[in-house]
Amino acid sequence: MVIAIVPALALLFFSFKNASMKTTIEKDNELTAAEKKAGWALLFDGKDLDGWRSYKNMPNDSWEAANGEIHCKENNVQHRNDLITKDLYGDFELEFDWKLNKAANSGLIYRANEGHEHTFESGPEYQLIDDKGYPDKLEDWQKSGANYDMNAPTQLAAKPAGEYNHSKIVAKGAHVEHWLNGVKVVDTEFWTDAWKKRKSESKWKDEAEYGMIKSGHICLQDHGGGGVWFKNIKIRKM
Repeated sequence: MVIAIVPALALLFFSFKNASMKTTIEKDNELTAAEKKAGWALLFDGKDLDGWRSYKNMPNDSWEAANGEIHCKENNVQHRNDLITKDLYGDFELEFDWKLNKAANSGLIYRANEGHEHTFESGPEYQLIDDKGYPDKLEDWQKSGANYDMNAPTQLAAKPAGEYNHSKIVAKGAHVEHWLNGVKVVDTEFWTDAWKKRKSESKWKDEAEYGMIKSGHICLQDHGGGGVWFKNIKIRKM
């Protein structure tokens, strides 16, 4: 009997130990030692919005840091606006987790400047949307992971509304990749003849600066209805 119990207790101990280690490693809004050594930096510490501000410094009460998340509020909002990083980023690898309410719509815009009415008029947009629950018909280039109105995702990889997704953007010069839940859904080259042709046929055809900026703000989009959450936002300059 003792011989049978000891291995069982040992297995239980090591399972508990491994579970505890995993919890520590995967704690939200923290970097591992290996990530710090590799040059990663947090854009959100889970506590406040230091390092972020409203687009064009316009009045904005739609964003809050609460429960370890950046939340775009649904109700009781007088002034809505996008939330942008104070710093500029050119070549980078960015990772972030996000979830949406049912039927919600948002995006993460990068390499944007403040010379336009909206962030998406200068910076490319990584689309975030409830692919299945959005009330209007969506074109492929409007679905989650898309380079909005430029590159449709190669496949639908988003989780249902209310569940967290993990996204990654790799931007190095003209080369840009969008990843969603471990799947590379966009792999594209900016500024080529093919890219210019797509732009000329898109809603950006009259926006001369769209996609041309080499370094700019990272922006969280308030599409008007709120209902989006972000956490574990980290970046590594390349």
